[in-house]
Amino acid sequence: MYLPWWAWPVTIAIVALMAAEIHLGAPGVRVWLPYVLGIPAAVGFLLWLGRLRVEVTEERFEVDDAALPVEFIAEVTPLTGTPLRDALSVGLHPLAFVVQRPWMRGAVKVDLNDPADPTPYWIVSTRHPERLAEALRSAQGAHRPVDDAHPVS
Repeated sequence: MYLPWWAWPVTIAIVALMAAEIHLGAPGVRVWLPYVLGIPAAVGFLLWLGRLRVEVTEERFEVDDAALPVEFIAEVTPLTGTPLRDALSVGLHPLAFVVQRPWMRGAVKVDLNDPADPTPYWIVSTRHPERLAEALRSAQGAHRPVDDAHPVS
């Protein structure tokens, strides 16, 4: 969930401009200290914003430290545009698990079928909602047990 490329130069330029304003007309340490502290702090902040990891394995769907066993996935829906906006506003359930990043224009809604969990669904931002939805469906299909008593013909 890294930030878009344009966020880096814009943020660093803003921090450099603020540092330049601080040191205007000030002698001594105030000339270089705002640059030495501000620019690394901005880089650290940008790295922190893009730190979340989304991973799909055959057993689990992981978003940062939250993990969902694929056996509890009922349905996966890719969202973009108006459906995403509606899902994050008027249609949002108060107990939903949401990991949303405003710089990402897509998300995936994962409906749950775990009666012990009060969370009705997860909404997770992604740049490629169709690819993430397909990966979740593949993991879900790989995890379903084969019923030997009723073979499919």
